[in-house]
Amino acid sequence: MKLSLIVPCYNEEGNVEKFFSEVNRVFEGKVSDYEFVFVNDGSKDKTYQRLKHIYNSFNDKYNIQVLTFSRNFGKEAAIYAGLSKAVGDLVCLIDADLQQRPEVVLEMLEVMASDEDTDCVTAYQESRKENKLISGFKSVFYKLINKISDVDFVNGASDFRLMKRVMVDAILQMTEFHRFSKGLFSYVGFNTKYIPYEVCERESGETKWGFRKLFKYALEGIFAFSTMPLKFATFIGLLSSVCSILYLIVVVIQKLAFGIDVPGYATIVVLLLLIGGLLLFCLGIIGEYLSKMYVQVKNRPVYILKEHLKNGEEVE
Repeated sequence: MKLSLIVPCYNEEGNVEKFFSEVNRVFEGKVSDYEFVFVNDGSKDKTYQRLKHIYNSFNDKYNIQVLTFSRNFGKEAAIYAGLSKAVGDLVCLIDADLQQRPEVVLEMLEVMASDEDTDCVTAYQESRKENKLISGFKSVFYKLINKISDVDFVNGASDFRLMKRVMVDAILQMTEFHRFSKGLFSYVGFNTKYIPYEVCERESGETKWGFRKLFKYALEGIFAFSTMPLKFATFIGLLSSVCSILYLIVVVIQKLAFGIDVPGYATIVVLLLLIGGLLLFCLGIIGEYLSKMYVQVKNRPVYILKEHLKNGEEVE
């Protein structure tokens, strides 16, 4: 069966050629039919030139596709584009920085070949090689989203996975603009096995996933796979209303039963600040969902291709 390797690339000029060589070295004599699907996600360095050099030099020997976006659309768009263009019966998502080794892909192939009922093999990190803040943040995220979502998220499971064509086709049916692949992989179901792997050091460059980007990505996942924030907003609104009513009852009792005067100005200011802040918070949550609906109904493409190289020619 043909294997497609989908390789999202953003500013990976120092890695793509090493990645290409390592895959061919590891696969030699073990995997006979495979293709590379490089997705250049609007890189600002020389990634495009490196990929074009690989394509022009080796497309007569290896199956290579190079997809180049018109600008940076993000890794989720790159994954979607790669899945759309891959032709293999088996499809593997893998990063270009060699933190995810091709040797693990061989292990995935063995696991899948040993059980015909397995539709997907996913690699997860047994131990994270990152600072404690980010590691702790990820653990909290997985605990939270598993409590508020209808689909299961495995802590440490990455996009590094091998899938059968039937699962890939199911994912491609999910056409939402705001994509959260970890959730989509769980949503479509299929029999998945998890294997541990050790993350290696990057060959070149720096990680693109800082705390700010991870936090934004986590919010995308929560809003994409849970309506709990909306229910939370409803609860906050109800709670603030009940508290306000109870406070007014206490004020009336103090005045009528005990003759205690309550300063009106301070009370009004506190109530306005409290209720106003809660209202803005709840409106912000509603606004997040509405903004995603607004973008979705425009029906804009998830990505725009500037160039697609395949089989020794440029594809329209």
